[in-house]
Amino acid sequence: MAIFSSFLAFGMLYRASSQGDFADTYPKGFRGGACTVETDSLTIGYSGYYLPDDYEAPSNTIRSPFMPVQCGKIPEPGTINISIDLLYPESARDTPLALRLVKVESNEKETSKESEVFSLPAKPHQSGVITQSIKLSEVGQYFLYLDGTHADNSRVQVKVPLNVGLEWRDHLRKLFSTFMKNH
Repeated sequence: MAIFSSFLAFGMLYRASSQGDFADTYPKGFRGGACTVETDSLTIGYSGYYLPDDYEAPSNTIRSPFMPVQCGKIPEPGTINISIDLLYPESARDTPLALRLVKVESNEKETSKESEVFSLPAKPHQSGVITQSIKLSEVGQYFLYLDGTHADNSRVQVKVPLNVGLEWRDHLRKLFSTFMKNH
């Protein structure tokens, strides 16, 4: 019983899910640094790499030490380089897709409003990969939308959640990271 309880506590702490999870993004989709996001019309792989605002590059460095972020959880404001792989269907490479970042604003009435941070016009991505560097200057909840219309006029929309700032669970993980296995 103690072993089962420890697995349950670990799963709740890390939001690990079973294979029957109905979430849009989930750990079972995590493959080699990318999280999968599935909709009825498109499946993508999302990877993000983060660089804090206060990082100063040494003059003799060849490249910046961007740190991978796991499934849209960004520790604090900074620059994030994203990579979106158009996984399925392959015809999505011919579909003009727009990229749009919005910040979610909540008020006292518990309603939310999305305000656009930036957008890129729709265009086909023949390579199957979309990359973009984004500067996030505020803590909060963001959504990265991929919008378009397939050749058969069916609508495509994928929503990737980006959470900037640590949650209380993340503080615990950081505090006890010495005792946890690193991947």
